[in-house]
Amino acid sequence: MSLDSLKSRIPDYAKDLKLNLGSVIGNSDLPAQQLWGTVLSTAIASRSAIVLRELEPEAKANLSPEAYTAAKAAAAVMAMNNVFYRTRHLLSDHEYGNLRAGLRMNVIGNPGVDKVDFEFWSFAVSAVNGCGQCLDSHEQVLRKAGLEREVIQEAAKIAAVVQAVAATLDAEAALTA
Repeated sequence: MSLDSLKSRIPDYAKDLKLNLGSVIGNSDLPAQQLWGTVLSTAIASRSAIVLRELEPEAKANLSPEAYTAAKAAAAVMAMNNVFYRTRHLLSDHEYGNLRAGLRMNVIGNPGVDKVDFEFWSFAVSAVNGCGQCLDSHEQVLRKAGLEREVIQEAAKIAAVVQAVAATLDAEAALTA
């Protein structure tokens, strides 16, 4: 199970996805921990068993045990936060934004890895889950930490390609079942 195995499963009509998968992951200039934590957290966020099974072993091999756990934690906490904050943002009654969230998210304060990497993964998961408020929040933290827009955009590109591959392969699996 690997990136090459996943690419081999992509149908010919989605050749662009195969090429993009190779470029955004296989030719990335991101540090290994940022890259593979982003790959793992977005694979989890994609909700595709196929994509997760193919990418997880390579991610695990490229991450420390702490980073592996933190990437999974980013996917978990952002699954909750993205729904909650997207809901508050979408409600026309803006008073909900003044209410205390009351949700535990301690892992954000102490993720067990460099906080910039955790924010990077959280940004990517928020892209998959479509939470504009979370995207803005994490992007601001990353910019304050000194990351350039081009680097932050790499997280969005990985998220977009992983999600597109997941949608394509899950559709193909459903059609052949």
